[in-house]
Amino acid sequence: MLKAEHLTKRFGGVTAVDDFSFRVQKGTIHAIIGPNGAGKTTLVNMITGVYRCDEGTVWLDGADVTNTATDQLVYRGVCRTFQHLEVCGNMTALENILLGFDRYMTKNLMQVCFRSKRVREDEARYTKRALHLLDLIGIASHAHTKVKNLSYGILKKLEIVRALATSPELILLDEPVAGLNPKETAEVAALIRTLTEDEVTIILIEHDMRMVMELSDHITVMNFGRKLAEGTPQEIRENPEVIKAYLGSGSFA
Repeated sequence: MLKAEHLTKRFGGVTAVDDFSFRVQKGTIHAIIGPNGAGKTTLVNMITGVYRCDEGTVWLDGADVTNTATDQLVYRGVCRTFQHLEVCGNMTALENILLGFDRYMTKNLMQVCFRSKRVREDEARYTKRALHLLDLIGIASHAHTKVKNLSYGILKKLEIVRALATSPELILLDEPVAGLNPKETAEVAALIRTLTEDEVTIILIEHDMRMVMELSDHITVMNFGRKLAEGTPQEIRENPEVIKAYLGSGSFA
């Protein structure tokens, strides 16, 4: 699904990602873990066009998408969430989900200004779909609530579902359970599990090792911008270099 080869990103004299290569198989959950400052979010930003790659190549389904603009990647089936919430606080939960459907809706200026039949049909169709998605995550009752008034846990789920509204084939989740309590973490983990049932491929950046080990098919470990190890959860759990550099003796208890 995705192949990254020799990705490198420098900020002045600091090399944040250093000659990094990995592959993600279609329909899997591929976790990328590592300590704070390892370069995980920088890597995601390079893949999704937020940062330009100084070196290296990103392939998506065999096509070179290196340094492709973020908005163009959406049309190639790639979407992401952010480590820090990127929701529109003065919009309702429903309106935030509708943003995800924007790529499918009528853009003709005259039709929008005069609210043509096609525009009205689009609004009705995608409002219905958005309400269905909100119902799936159990927050349909908050559809018309401004998101600035919703809890952090709800917003984490809302951001994932907004990404799903773009109908992605590949979704990159950057710390989706950061700051959540155990109940909220379990709810988000359950939501992530359902994505692969719809054949969505997931790249998961996460510090919650229990969740990573339970969800992931494959794990890549970063340290100081480089790949330290790669393998199944069991292989990573038992890798002495990973334990020494990052996980610690009690990390999987």
